[in-house]
Amino acid sequence: MVSLLKGLLDYRKLENQTLYAVVAALLLGALAPQAAEFLKPIGDAFLRLLKAIAVPLVMASIFVSIVSLGSLRELKELGLKALLYYASTTFLAVLTGLVVVNLFFGLTGAPELEAKPAADFEPKEVSLSDFFVSFFPDNVFAALAEGKVIQIIVFTLLFALGVLAIANERAKGTVVSFFSGVNDALLKMAGWIIKLTPVGVFAIVYYTVAVHGFEAFLELWKYALAVVVGLLWHATVNLGLIGYLFGRFRPWEYFAKVREAVLVAFSTASSSATLPVSLEVAQKKAGIDRRVAGFVLPLGATVNMDGTALYEAVAAMFVASVYGIELSLEQQLIILITATLAAIGAAGIPSAGLVTMTLVFTAVGLPLEGIALILAVDRFLDMLRTAVNVWGDLVGAKIIDRLMGKKAAKTPSGAVEN
Repeated sequence: MVSLLKGLLDYRKLENQTLYAVVAALLLGALAPQAAEFLKPIGDAFLRLLKAIAVPLVMASIFVSIVSLGSLRELKELGLKALLYYASTTFLAVLTGLVVVNLFFGLTGAPELEAKPAADFEPKEVSLSDFFVSFFPDNVFAALAEGKVIQIIVFTLLFALGVLAIANERAKGTVVSFFSGVNDALLKMAGWIIKLTPVGVFAIVYYTVAVHGFEAFLELWKYALAVVVGLLWHATVNLGLIGYLFGRFRPWEYFAKVREAVLVAFSTASSSATLPVSLEVAQKKAGIDRRVAGFVLPLGATVNMDGTALYEAVAAMFVASVYGIELSLEQQLIILITATLAAIGAAGIPSAGLVTMTLVFTAVGLPLEGIALILAVDRFLDMLRTAVNVWGDLVGAKIIDRLMGKKAAKTPSGAVEN
């Protein structure tokens, strides 16, 4: 408890600066609302920067993750299993979040903000057939220009597979080096934009309180509770059952072996910072093959964001409820797919969920200003969802280790290590 309080008082941490900015904006927005119109452009500019970086960052991150496998053979033997696991559990996490949030806000509701321009917040209407066809781009440049994230990700997956299939190693290396450089540059840009979070959030929250009042912020306890319930259910029930059924291990016993990594993830709120601990406990305490752990866990730290995806889905539904927007089943399916794919493409940097959340909101026409509503409690939820992300990585590593071990046992020279 003492260490947690010390951490919250450390003004040098970006997440603490954001928390201070939210508190200051709540107070000043209520006491001195005169500066609302002056600060609004600052908040709008911050949201535009987030939106601008989101699509190219997700595209480059997914491309680099796939081509890092080295070959189609490696993709088939190990990468396909890992990617299938990550996509499945992330999809299940988002589905869990949508069920939980529908129970919370479907039964209890949330206050609608007043004085909102309804035309700005009109949700997009789409049929199931249109939704399926919309997966596939007819013009990738148009998809990039219009921010159609699902089409962009589908194209990126196909393009990455095409690069892996290139026989000319020199040509392949040129393309991979180019996109690796693009990814590194975008990560730098994302880091700079995220450092502006306290300023951007202050402007957005100040304007929201000055114009709409405190109503939405008073309902944050319901949002936070919905996220916590969803994360705990996914970590214990969903991942526990998956581990038991497909990995043939007892989840509680396995957790006891790798709990150090999960606790480090909770305290640091960073999957990447936890990676060295995850690798050590997976190999030395859980007996996972070195090759499997060395591939699955670093990949998971970049593309496996179960907790983040769940939180984004709950956030989208909460913001829709606050703004009085009723999302249809088709629109919730869009959230389901977009949150899953955006989380897989989330970069391994702090607050990456803040970047990809703009994609989820844009996909169903939600106001990006709504992101500021949930940042007041984001510091605490970030710790929990990161712990779930890392726990999901470790469960996946154990399952894939078993599957690879079974395959090796079928060959004359194969041997099962654990």
